[in-house]
Amino acid sequence: MAHKILVVEDELEMNRQLCEFLANAGYETKGAHDGGTAVELFKSYVPDLVLLDVQLPVLMGTDVCRVIRETSGIPIIMLTARTETDEVIAGLEAGADDYIKKPFDPSELLARIKARLRPIPTITDVTELRIGPLVIDVSGHEVRRDGERISLTPLEFSLLQTLAEKPKQVFSREMLLEKVWGYQYKADTRLVNVHVQRLRSKIEDDPEDPKIVVTERGVGYKAGHP
Repeated sequence: MAHKILVVEDELEMNRQLCEFLANAGYETKGAHDGGTAVELFKSYVPDLVLLDVQLPVLMGTDVCRVIRETSGIPIIMLTARTETDEVIAGLEAGADDYIKKPFDPSELLARIKARLRPIPTITDVTELRIGPLVIDVSGHEVRRDGERISLTPLEFSLLQTLAEKPKQVFSREMLLEKVWGYQYKADTRLVNVHVQRLRSKIEDDPEDPKIVVTERGVGYKAGHP
């Protein structure tokens, strides 16, 4: 069965072209032209991935993203005409997995969509991992602390799992982009920084003084000691 993609873009012709391009690539698509319609379509259409413009009427893309993240961890790729830090960071902090700048190369967009929809293979044959006070159920795709389940998006889970599988290794941002995002090409390392911050906000006692996912300055990130 073809993956379903919700295309949220207010420019009518671009929306039509994106839907047509993705349909020709084998995806099922549905388009929305404003944020309010996007939220309603998300509920009824139940897509596997959302392409979400930042600048939208009715509801901004960042607001749509937050609404989706209240109930779903599906991949969200933001479409933006600008790459100013504030706009990009706002989209990622709202819960987007990635962003791409308009105008974009259709082949690059397709590669990013495939990367987000492709299951990330585990590199361990164990069923349970531990990182600090967290218990990671690999097969069940769950993280618990003191018996309480912590809600993570699939990407956040993969990021945590990657660090936990090799607790003594320091991962550069570029390594994490390859292992977690599945990107074989140069990409924006801000993706890693913001997602680490989001992950810390969910798993750390004090995100400003992290003990579970720690920073090696000038290098990257690693799992903290138990």
